[in-house]
Amino acid sequence: MRSENGDPRPRLIILGIRGVPAAHGGFETFAERLSLHLQQRGWDITVYCQGSESGAIACDEWAGITRIHVPTRLGGAWGTIEFDAKATRDVVSRPGLLLTLGYNTGFLSHWLALRGRHNLINMDGFEWKRAKYGAAKKAFLWINERLAARAGTWLIADHPGIAEHLSSRAPAERIAMIPYGGDDVRDAATAPLAALELEPNRYFTLIARPEPENSVLEIVTAFSRRLRGQKLVVLGQYHRSIPYQARVLEAASEEVIFPGAIYDKVILSALRGHNRAYLHGHTVGGTNPSLVEAMGAGSAVIAHDNRFNRWVLDEGGLFFANIDECDHQITRLIEDDHLCEALRTASRRRWQANFTWERILEQYETLLSEAHATMLRT
Repeated sequence: MRSENGDPRPRLIILGIRGVPAAHGGFETFAERLSLHLQQRGWDITVYCQGSESGAIACDEWAGITRIHVPTRLGGAWGTIEFDAKATRDVVSRPGLLLTLGYNTGFLSHWLALRGRHNLINMDGFEWKRAKYGAAKKAFLWINERLAARAGTWLIADHPGIAEHLSSRAPAERIAMIPYGGDDVRDAATAPLAALELEPNRYFTLIARPEPENSVLEIVTAFSRRLRGQKLVVLGQYHRSIPYQARVLEAASEEVIFPGAIYDKVILSALRGHNRAYLHGHTVGGTNPSLVEAMGAGSAVIAHDNRFNRWVLDEGGLFFANIDECDHQITRLIEDDHLCEALRTASRRRWQANFTWERILEQYETLLSEAHATMLRT
């Protein structure tokens, strides 16, 4: 079965991310994993990448994957819209199945649908509910979610709760539920901990953007209520010039450390693999990459109590709804070694059954193969 350009290989073009290889972010990591997996299975893969050193649209190859570099002049959110718009305009002339990661520029996906392109869209989470956005940005995202839901040949939800929500926007037969994957982290090195003055099993980790919907202030406040004899490692960039981040820094006790943003996989594996527990405060969205990655490392987890985290963790975590409950659950894990080990085992078992990269990528390959066959028939 040949693709539209006569190449016997099925062709997939990925839109919506900054590029590969992944520098940061869950979608970039996923795109890198999927691209390499499919390329090894005989697919022709193209990925659009934001930024071009030449100042013009340029192509190169990385690990057998075609990269199309798109120049942008604007920064921030406007730069992302500029990049998506230029990539969308360029992709119209390139044959192949499309996979768009995120719906933030759903109006562009709608434009592609009007031109008959087959486009699978990973609908991410409830971006329009995030507290950090003002009314105008929330309205923009709300509208684009609906445009993307209408435009996608398939809509991909990373959580049953997201799939249920999308069923009010599109027919159920156009919705597929495939969660996010996490690495298998076993026997992580302990050497990286020394630089942070940490001891195995004597610290907690919190890896999240410093935003209200991630409950960072509540977690730091709860941990700082009493002397723990352990440390809380809060990853991310924190600045006193930003009000919410300043409140987090002011709430922190001497046992809370802020080493900055860390992207080094060896250090992250060490932090996840040897902590007492991972603290997860996300309240908005579906299957969160940080949570799944903690489970792949066999971390005990204390998570915000909502339907998203409940489904992901099942029996692999403790839950909190407020500062008092978070304080209580932290104390329980510090005092009860047996409970900590039981949660680690349950967390790892849940990851093994549902969130390995092998399982996730195979599900995507099956869906994409079906979509590609459908595209060739129409």
